[in-house]
Parts: sequence; structure tokens; C-alpha cells
Amino acid sequence: MKKPRPFRPETLWRWLRRRISGDRRVRSAFLWLCGRHLRLFRRRLAGRVMNRSEIGRLGEWIAARWLSAHGRRVLYRNYSGVNRGEVDIVARHRDVLTFVEVKTRTSTAFGRPADAVGTDKQRLIQRGAQDWLRLLGHPRIKFRFDIAEVVLIEGELPQVHVIENAFQLPDSSTAGR
Repeated sequence: MKKPRPFRPETLWRWLRRRISGDRRVRSAFLWLCGRHLRLFRRRLAGRVMNRSEIGRLGEWIAARWLSAHGRRVLYRNYSGVNRGEVDIVARHRDVLTFVEVKTRTSTAFGRPADAVGTDKQRLIQRGAQDWLRLLGHPRIKFRFDIAEVVLIEGELPQVHVIENAFQLPDSSTAGR
């Protein structure tokens, strides 16, 4: 009878990386291995350095957990609209619908993460929000755009800062409502 092969860390890494966007249980196992929002941040996973997209996904997960822990109900994550719009997190905060853009950084040497949300990115988020509202049938509800800054520094707890009402829709976009 053949002896079972040991599950080496590099095999685990390849397996997780292949399935990161698939099964929810595999994705949650990956995030557990990366570190929970109350654990110290480690850039290495199974002996390998996480790349930028994995750090970004980890930051979005930490932000969603932080929002849930602070009284917001996360409705959807990574929404892609029909008109090339995208929103990282759609959440409800009391009676306000919030569209949250998450920016994750591993250093504050180049400024705050929110500084990276320029006018082009704001327009992309606004298009995604308008598509979301169109799906709901344009209800008359309050909504706002927030930015969640996640700073992950090696050996420290993640720092999350939410900027509420970070930017507005232009007046011309609400003319028909």
C-alpha cells in the first residue's frame, strides 16, 4: 500500500492560491491563515510573501469585519455594476445605505490610503452605486460614500479608520430622481 504524501506548506500555498476565489470555506480558511482582524499582521503565509491583491483582499475582509462589529450590516461585497461601476462593500448604517471603498496599505510613508481615491475612482464608485440603486428601483433612501482605510504594518494590529461621507454625487446625476 502506498504511503500518503505529507501536505507540505508550498503545496498548501498552491492549493489555496488556486481556490482563493472559489469555495467560501476555502476562502475563509485562507483568510484565517492570513490573520484575523484581531491578530498581528504577518506578510508571510506558509513561508511565502503575500502579493498586493492578497493584501487587498485581506484588507477588504478586515474592513467588512470592522464595519459589522461597529453597527453596520454588510449587504454585499465586491459589487460590479452593469455600467463598469464597482463598489467594495455595500452596507447599511442605521437608515443610511453606505457604499464603502476600502484602501489597504502596508505603510503610511506615502500618505494616507484615502488619498488614493481620486476623481476617476470616485466616478467608478458612483456608477456602481447608481447601478445598485437602479436594481432596487430607485428608492427614496439616504445614501453616502465612505472610505475605509486599512493600514497593515508588520507585527502590529491592523488599523481601520472610516471616513464617513467622504465624497458626494454630483448634483447633475440626481436631477431625474
